[in-house]
Amino acid sequence: MKNQSMYDMLPIINGESIKELDQEFILSKGILSIDLMEEAASAFVEWFYGIFKDRTIKIYIFCGPGNNGGDGLAIARLLSKMGYPINVLYLMNGKGCSKDFQANFKKLPKNFIATNFENWNRQIDHGSIVIDAIFGVGLSRVLEGAISDLIGELNNAIATRIAIDLPSGLPSDSVTTGQVFHAEHTVTFQFPKLSLLFPEHIQFTGKLHVVDIGIEDQFLQKFSSNTFYIRKEDIFSRHRYFHRFSHKGDFGRVLFIGGAPGKIGALFLSSYAALRSGSGLVSCAPEFEENSSVQIPYNEIMLFQVKSNTDLGNMDAIGIGPGWGTAIDPDYFLSIMVRFNKPMVIDADAINLLAANPFLLKKVPKNSILTPHLKEFERLVGKVSNHAERIEKATSFAIEYNVVVILKGAHTLIALPDGRKLFNSTGNQYMATAGSGDVLTGMITSFLGQGYSPENAAICGVFHHGLAGELASQSKRRGMIASDIIEKIPNTFIELGIE
Repeated sequence: MKNQSMYDMLPIINGESIKELDQEFILSKGILSIDLMEEAASAFVEWFYGIFKDRTIKIYIFCGPGNNGGDGLAIARLLSKMGYPINVLYLMNGKGCSKDFQANFKKLPKNFIATNFENWNRQIDHGSIVIDAIFGVGLSRVLEGAISDLIGELNNAIATRIAIDLPSGLPSDSVTTGQVFHAEHTVTFQFPKLSLLFPEHIQFTGKLHVVDIGIEDQFLQKFSSNTFYIRKEDIFSRHRYFHRFSHKGDFGRVLFIGGAPGKIGALFLSSYAALRSGSGLVSCAPEFEENSSVQIPYNEIMLFQVKSNTDLGNMDAIGIGPGWGTAIDPDYFLSIMVRFNKPMVIDADAINLLAANPFLLKKVPKNSILTPHLKEFERLVGKVSNHAERIEKATSFAIEYNVVVILKGAHTLIALPDGRKLFNSTGNQYMATAGSGDVLTGMITSFLGQGYSPENAAICGVFHHGLAGELASQSKRRGMIASDIIEKIPNTFIELGIE
């Protein structure tokens, strides 16, 4: 495993710092702000042409008076040069507009059609494209009046809706309370804005696309708010390297505990996912009186019986909780943590057991990895009103108990004990299927057992899990099940060049 800086991932910069970031970058490169705007417009157009190749489709670009509107004007000019029919609608021109807006307005071709909102006939052709460049990151108020009404009209248009950088009306770092443009695609520049990752905002953001406008990761680091976005390029160096003399013991001995009667499938999914993730030896311990009555669907999985005096020290990692049930004695759980006394992966009913018996929390081995879904997380920390609050509570919990918290969902959050917050970029809606979380538990436990640090086990597990789901869904879509995700785990190693 190569050395990797703690802060080498893509930072997510808060909205208040973005203007300062742009200004410092412009000064450092000796360029003008309009040059950076041109880079952003070019990146957008490159993305746009990759999806919308039909140059007869009518495009409406709605531009506000600030730099988001300036982006829209630059995009209008570039798309027009490529032969797309463009209609620009603007809120105002001249005094009250940003200087880069005014400069780009003057650069529009002389025969270009640009109409003030007040003179617009309120007609949008069916099947056209609407691009929102009204308000971007700088907006700090709820939309109201004529602008709110306009956004409502655009949301009702029978058209493909695209937002530039941030849907108008959406704050960059918090949960919205007002009218917001409903984008089917949001094309954001250099890094995702935090609010684009909130589940409450999916109806506004649609599919998220992050495009590069030339600001290096190293430059972004100085503006970091301890929040990062995990990408493909962050994964390779976090993996361990194994050579031809490596044996199955080197790939780790892992054990899964859970699987009450009627729920044993969860335990098998975790175990099989660990095998597919590279574990050398995988055992499972279902909650049955006699293991001889258990039928294992995979020949490579061994049965293991955990009793009150069973030695667990020879295991490299333990995943506990899948299908465990709610009738487990808390003292039994405590005895497992005491006997193992190394970082472990805690999921599902084991999390519910911690929530019901808070005294157990202080006994969880340091740097253990908890993988709750949203409801399980609320059982641990209490009710939360929105995702911004959820993120802060996950961060506080990870720091207080010195554990890694993986809050599962779209853009899964990894909260680390040092306060860092990492958001995942892989996965899709088709992974919302029974057993998907059990697969993730198996993958993380596998990496932990292979000698990965808890941080790297969490990052690699979450990223590969989402990527496997993407690959499996290419042929399965809504018919995808958890086993399909497992079967695509080996392909993720190939995709990322991991030997």
